[in-house]
Amino acid sequence: MNENRMDSLVSTDWLATHLDAPDIRIVDATWFMPSAMRDARAEYAAAHIPGAVYFDIDEIADTTRDLPHMLPSPEKFSSRVRRLGLGDGVRIVVYDQGAWMAAPRVWWMFRAFGHEDIAVLDGGLAKWRAEERVVDDHVVMPRERHFTARLNTFLLRDLDQMRANLETGRELVIDVRAPGRFAGTAPEPREGLRSGHIPGSRNLPFVDLIDPETGRLLAPERLRPLFDEVGIAPGQAVVATCGSGVTTGVLALALHVAGYGDAAVYDGSWTEWGGRDDTPIEP
Repeated sequence: MNENRMDSLVSTDWLATHLDAPDIRIVDATWFMPSAMRDARAEYAAAHIPGAVYFDIDEIADTTRDLPHMLPSPEKFSSRVRRLGLGDGVRIVVYDQGAWMAAPRVWWMFRAFGHEDIAVLDGGLAKWRAEERVVDDHVVMPRERHFTARLNTFLLRDLDQMRANLETGRELVIDVRAPGRFAGTAPEPREGLRSGHIPGSRNLPFVDLIDPETGRLLAPERLRPLFDEVGIAPGQAVVATCGSGVTTGVLALALHVAGYGDAAVYDGSWTEWGGRDDTPIEP
């Protein structure tokens, strides 16, 4: 197995074997679009993998911005994850309900703040429960742990950098939204956003990176043709964008485990770009 895949993805079998290991910490990062009308925190409280703490991407965020779940300051990130018992010297395994929404985002967040010993549970809670593995509703009371946050700016892009890339074209921008949203033929789920995409960007929907039968990330040999189709070569400088910066993590994870290198994430994504009147768009 590819070394990066082993580092960044773990199987349900692996987690079941290491569930009680003293250096393993489990994180439930379940998140839903507001339109889903589901309470992720309540669902976590009702049933989660034993020992898992809940990571709220809407709260562990820069809440001073008018954009959703933007990356927080290193100080806020450190403060919040310390309280969750996540920190230096532990291996973190993060999962979500199985829809590949927020777990890769949290994987990227930890790596953006310098903690690379983190992996995503392949198939998530859906696979775990389908295998009839144990879940519980116990309240987890973690011991606070020191976390050293060092922001890796190579993994993050902002609006000014995205504007500059329109001129230089140094980085390949990959939009992981659905094709209709990329083409401007389907409505945006958030009100007030224009339709279309960043000029020069290419479309690779994040759902195409997931095996629909197993709910697991595609193997590298199945990912490579998809990358080739949009012009991603190993070592290519890539920036991932989506609707609000969440599902960009799926592409970043897929590129990493396939050995293509680390992608940057445009954190504001289409919510920022499409919500302004001074940014160019293509239909």
